[in-house]
Amino acid sequence: METSWRYRMTRLALVVLPSVIVLVCVGATTAIAMAVQRDSIREATAERVSDVSSELAELDQIVQVLDSAVSREEATAELQPIASIVERSAGVDYVVVMTTDGIRITHPEPAERGGPVSTDSSAVLSGERVLEMDTGTIGRTLRAKNPVLDAEGNIIGAISAGMLESRMADDAETALWQLLPWAAGALAAGLIASSAVAAAIRGRLRRHDAAARELAQVGRTAAALREQAHEFDTRLHVVRGLVAHGDTGEAVDYIDGSTSVSTAVQDDAPAGPPLLRATIEALRAELSGAGASLETVIDVTGEIDDPVMLVLANLCRNAGEAGAARVRCELYERDGRISGVVEDDGPGIGELQRERMFARGYSSKPDRTGTGRGIGLDMVRRTVAARRGTVEVSTGMLGGARFAFDMEAST
Repeated sequence: METSWRYRMTRLALVVLPSVIVLVCVGATTAIAMAVQRDSIREATAERVSDVSSELAELDQIVQVLDSAVSREEATAELQPIASIVERSAGVDYVVVMTTDGIRITHPEPAERGGPVSTDSSAVLSGERVLEMDTGTIGRTLRAKNPVLDAEGNIIGAISAGMLESRMADDAETALWQLLPWAAGALAAGLIASSAVAAAIRGRLRRHDAAARELAQVGRTAAALREQAHEFDTRLHVVRGLVAHGDTGEAVDYIDGSTSVSTAVQDDAPAGPPLLRATIEALRAELSGAGASLETVIDVTGEIDDPVMLVLANLCRNAGEAGAARVRCELYERDGRISGVVEDDGPGIGELQRERMFARGYSSKPDRTGTGRGIGLDMVRRTVAARRGTVEVSTGMLGGARFAFDMEAST
């Protein structure tokens, strides 16, 4: 039970695993691509605000205004237009020019001009270049700060340029929406490919299961045949011993008691050699027990061996098992060849069935014994072929199936 459960789980894993691998790979690739995109946007933003801050810190007009003794209002009137133009052209959210005591000269919000800066500027006013993420009056921004120096290298102010973190997030979201169609396409292509792989695996597993079932069936059939052959050999030895000692009556009684052989009441004895007559009588009795009658037309003078009897018996039994009420058997011997016809008034055989009915294991009847069906017609085909003959199936004059065979009388 545990082995069967593990086998089913293994089969399920083999079928589902390709799709899971595709989902994981596409999902991981998309996540990595988005992380790389966010880092790229942050790096590009940091480079932009750093360039704006450093270039403005060296702009002559800003240096002259900060180095002069003009009032804060005059400085704002002269520098704010420059800051506004740079904000629009460079795509940054703010440009702040500050004095050495941290007072804003420019700011995108008029109310904030002339007031102290909202973040710590001690580092930049001490001469350091600063790149940081901090929260100011317009929100959380990635900002770059650069000191402004006069001709002698003294710090006379600072420049701060920044971009809102929300804008970077919007850029990342835009990049995500641009990436999603490609990810969806890759996912669809991967799932189609994985589905094809899974279908191939399922097909191979089904063929493997079918082969395993057929092998198990062959094993059961072989075991049953071995048991039957052993039992049959034993009974044949008993019958031979009785017949050899002239105890024919006891031999008949032994056969009647050991098997389900029955005899059919008939007015006319079948023609032909002894083995053929005995076979016909046995088939007539067997078909009679199944509710069918057997008609014979025999034109054979020489002895008939077991292979011919095997073909004849299997075809007659198949007719009876198919539900026929009337079975007709014809057997002729001409120039060292045996020709025969077995036809019935049963339901017949369709065109599609005719193409595969001689294959081993094929049967239109259920296997109630568990030892396998679909053996008889395969034996007929192989026996006839071994005698360099042919067997054909069609619809007969009685309305049912008609089997016609022709083969050498003996090897």
